[in-house]
Amino acid sequence: MAPSPKPLKAKKVELKKRGISGWIVFAILAISTLAWLLPFYMALINSVKTESEFVNGGPLALPMGFDLTNVIDFWNAVDFPRKLWNSVISSLSGALIAIVLSLFTAFAIGIGRVRGRFWILALFMIAFTIPQEALIYPFYNMAKSIGLYDSLLSVIIIYAVLSTAFGTYMLSSVLNEFPEEMLEAAKIDGATTWTILSQIVFPLLRPTLLVLFTFFFIYNWNEFLIPLVLLPSNDNQTVTVGLGVVFGQWTTDPTQLAAAALLGSLPSIIFFFIFQKSLMRGVTMGSTK
Repeated sequence: MAPSPKPLKAKKVELKKRGISGWIVFAILAISTLAWLLPFYMALINSVKTESEFVNGGPLALPMGFDLTNVIDFWNAVDFPRKLWNSVISSLSGALIAIVLSLFTAFAIGIGRVRGRFWILALFMIAFTIPQEALIYPFYNMAKSIGLYDSLLSVIIIYAVLSTAFGTYMLSSVLNEFPEEMLEAAKIDGATTWTILSQIVFPLLRPTLLVLFTFFFIYNWNEFLIPLVLLPSNDNQTVTVGLGVVFGQWTTDPTQLAAAALLGSLPSIIFFFIFQKSLMRGVTMGSTK
């Protein structure tokens, strides 16, 4: 018997709908990408203009030449290499410590099945929803009392603690669904708790941990309020604080402000693109589990 034309027609309609929805998603992603790239593009073209070029042509006009005077002036004015190093050390250290603490605490809650784990997770959830403005005075007071005021170590500790709250909550949800059969088989084979964590759980969680590490690093890099309050000296300030000082006091030249924005955002963009493949692998892996 010949196949009925109705199922074939229904399949064609379904494929057509999928094709239309795919184009809609693509259009949304394209618009979002352009919206994300526009500020970076404007900072790039305006940072290599002279002030007269900016006044005559406006912010969207292409530069007539390639003048790095604004970039060099900002680089020297705020001691950018020093602030860049401070941002890298504080952001990287805070993210690494947060990943380690999140893994250990989430392992204890999700797989160790500690008592009261529901209330512990609820406490962590409440912790990462508290606005930083409400915590900045306690942070300042504690840093003063223990002698860590105007020290990068105080900022690193705060970054790590704040990120650990979210990391623990997320990883605990993942480990709570970890296959019990795999854990029981490992225990029968004589595996210790450390062996289960290091040789079974950690390799499977590596993509997720890398995603968290990337988010933590970028979040720490963009943080402004905490280093502004806890790092008053110029030698310990981060890139974001240096940008705030430039925007607030030193100049109203829009081309130099563009150079400051370009140098301030460029390191985090480079970091994102370096880990882009691993980041996307972790996201897609988590969505298919």
